[in-house]
Amino acid sequence: MIRASACILVVEDDPTIRRGLAAELTDAGYEVLEAPEGRQGLALFGQGAPDLVLTDLAMPVADGFELIRGIRRVGATPIVVLSVRGADVDKIRALDLGADDFVTKPFSVPELLARLRAQLRRSGLAPARTVLEFDGLSIDLERRRVVQGSREVKLTPTEFAILEFLATNAGKPVTTARIISRVWKGAPGTTVDVVRVHVGTMRKKLEPDPSTPRYVVTEPWVGYRFVAEPLGD
Repeated sequence: MIRASACILVVEDDPTIRRGLAAELTDAGYEVLEAPEGRQGLALFGQGAPDLVLTDLAMPVADGFELIRGIRRVGATPIVVLSVRGADVDKIRALDLGADDFVTKPFSVPELLARLRAQLRRSGLAPARTVLEFDGLSIDLERRRVVQGSREVKLTPTEFAILEFLATNAGKPVTTARIISRVWKGAPGTTVDVVRVHVGTMRKKLEPDPSTPRYVVTEPWVGYRFVAEPLGD
């Protein structure tokens, strides 16, 4: 199983967004450093030597432009800007200062993770493809392709998102609340029953014998657990 192991520095003044990003990145397998503004971000950058920096632009004390400028004085670490300020003038300024990519809020988490993987690949810090390998099961996160045994399993985007989340947390119980938060972004009206139905249809497609799950089991009163052991760990 190929895991993300890079360290990402998240610099964001909104604590809710910062904590949410940290949780998503941690779930994806990254180590995460956090800072609420540019000056602290630059200090953490010097102490922690992150492999990539994800930063907002509008922040107190020192903004994202100052952070980018400071990082570029000392190295070429990939920088991805994540900002509500999507005007061309802000994008051009950030890119001219040395940012490598610009993502406008609101954003799609899968797209953001794909952009981060792309930057890490360019810097030689991530594999060309991210494939989760288990006994009898292969999950290609880049191509969104699932193969069980010798057959390709066709999953809906929602089913794939659930499987990806569970498989990247293989061996750990994952609560239904976390699945709703990750896959449905906490959308109102998303109930435990909604998750149960999607997991059930995913199992019918994925499991050789859905009555005796080999990959995804139910954790009573908690949620679900991906129980197959990753290969190569």
